[in-house]
Amino acid sequence: MKHKLPPLEDLIVRTFVYTENGIDAALNQARADTPVFTRFHGELFVTTAASLSAAPNPGVEPPSFPWTRTVAVAPGSPLGLVILLLLKHAYVLIEDSRPIGYVCRPTLLQTVYRTYEYLDAYFETMLQTMDTSISIIDEQGNVMVWTEGAEQIFSIKAEEILGRPITDFFPLDMLQTLKTLKTGESVYRRQHQPREDLFVLINTNPIRLQNRIIGSVAAETDITSQVRLNEELFNATRKVHDLQQKMAKLSPSRDPFRDIKGTSAEIKRIKAKIRKLHSTEATVLILGESGVGKELFAKAIHDVREGPDAPFVAINCGAIAPTLFESELFGYERGAFSGADQKGKKGLVELARGGTLFLDEVGELPLEMQVKLLRVLQDRKYYAVGGTRQIEADFRIVAATNKDLESLVREGRFREDLFYRLNVVSLKIPPLRERMADTIELAHTFLYEFSLRYNRPIQTLSQSVMQKLLQHDWPGNVRELRNTMERLVVFATDGIIQEEDLPFSLPHKHRPFPSQNREDLLSLQQELEEHEKRVILQAIGSGQTARNIPRHPVQQTEQTAYFPSINGSPSKGGIDLRWQCPRFWTHFVPLCLKFWTIQ
Repeated sequence: MKHKLPPLEDLIVRTFVYTENGIDAALNQARADTPVFTRFHGELFVTTAASLSAAPNPGVEPPSFPWTRTVAVAPGSPLGLVILLLLKHAYVLIEDSRPIGYVCRPTLLQTVYRTYEYLDAYFETMLQTMDTSISIIDEQGNVMVWTEGAEQIFSIKAEEILGRPITDFFPLDMLQTLKTLKTGESVYRRQHQPREDLFVLINTNPIRLQNRIIGSVAAETDITSQVRLNEELFNATRKVHDLQQKMAKLSPSRDPFRDIKGTSAEIKRIKAKIRKLHSTEATVLILGESGVGKELFAKAIHDVREGPDAPFVAINCGAIAPTLFESELFGYERGAFSGADQKGKKGLVELARGGTLFLDEVGELPLEMQVKLLRVLQDRKYYAVGGTRQIEADFRIVAATNKDLESLVREGRFREDLFYRLNVVSLKIPPLRERMADTIELAHTFLYEFSLRYNRPIQTLSQSVMQKLLQHDWPGNVRELRNTMERLVVFATDGIIQEEDLPFSLPHKHRPFPSQNREDLLSLQQELEEHEKRVILQAIGSGQTARNIPRHPVQQTEQTAYFPSINGSPSKGGIDLRWQCPRFWTHFVPLCLKFWTIQ
């Protein structure tokens, strides 16, 4: 490479004379400009054949004139060391068990200058070719390089700024390149605001020489128009979102799965089972780890088989003290016990009349209450606490637990008859780690939600962050993912999510993802048609047009935001309709996950 200094071996001149005695003989075989080396009493001396010939006494011995002292180095010596020696000596002998050549000042100077010419040509051509802004400051903060791209972005001519302190043109607290000079911190693709009216995407690096920072370089791309567009889009999207919420209150959607995100094969099978519960009163037991969203599936079961005005009453069996459980579940008559409300109180069973009673964490139900709940399920009748009148029960039961009820039955902690009464229809909700294809859609859904809630438009979600999300095991399942996305939005800097804001760290290893079944990929066209049909029917039923059908949030490019477009076109600040298409989530995402796992 001609723009770099060659190794010492390439600079060795091998035409020389070396003698330890017999100087006259050496002169006979040397040209006038040939250097002559000799050792005298252990010291190395050098002169030229011409100098010896011109001397009054050609046979004079060192250290007399024209001999001068010099040194010898090995052929593998650093070039920097040789340059320092040549500052004192005109010639330096190269020895490797025996003399093999020499290096002199003219040869080295010519090589250094030729290398500089190549380096300067490469450097200047590179700067002229790049259309981005490139600026370099020295260790005093003076501008050394200012490209045409910098002139266009900042409207400052090179002749005006070169050689002057950069702080004369930009506020001190807005100079990322100056921070890099002082701290040595590198920045990659960070949104930066060097002036109040300008936004750029910036990369900076310190320039180091011999472990010392001697300057800083910055590469910047103008994204002011994209940022302004994102801000306008965010404000417009927030207004649209408010209007959509108001419209939803006036004409609530009857899609029972509107809150369940995911298009993996597992989720589709569960939805298909829930649809079959239509017009049935079967008791449903939902099984799954904590955080998988069991209550959302319970609500979907309720919406599938109950009317729009039917109540959905949820009770957490592990959050109510055993002594109060009976009164909470069945209610009480006035004066039933000390401190009771004088008017009495309806129980949750009565509040769920004509609807659904959701028993969350049913595995925590006290044994004495299990007997009474079993009686209600069998006889459909119960007594309020302190009451003497039998009350008819009219509700459907959906229970959920994250425990192994069969093990609790064997241990005697859960009644076997109640278990079989609840386990008429069971639904096993898979953990998030077993349906990683849904992670992307869920992540963008939560990102959209919290961006609107906290009024913080997000400019970019890097591939490294998404890769970390896909690698994580998610022991807390969807709840943990939701909390993680909220954290990322809260700590986002300038609308950019950083990998260091993740609340977890991962080892550098790949974890295999669950494979997609072959039959799940054979009906993609049918899935697309069914989805389009459902969206159109929903829009017709709610009086919407195709233009204002709600859209899901998506990931944008690095200069666009995480909000849906106003008109639905896939332009900057808008969305690509592929993110809404089931073909994308069921076909393209699994292929991407498979490819990433192989890598």
